[in-house]
Amino acid sequence: MALITNRPLGAGFGASRLLAEVFGRIAAWNDARVTRKSLSALTDRELEDLGLVRGDIDDIARGTYQRG
Repeated sequence: MALITNRPLGAGFGASRLLAEVFGRIAAWNDARVTRKSLSALTDRELEDLGLVRGDIDDIARGTYQRG
């Protein structure tokens, strides 16, 4: 069975792009959540061994951390 449509080539790809963007944002949010949770579970001593303080966790999770 053949399927014939009158849509121009590339029609419908806007929705695919939007869906990919939504899933990408959800994945990024989840990665940040997991990172934040993992680092928050460490003791202050363990964070210090990594050269971090508790206040750095949010910046690291957002990807905006810069060593000072």
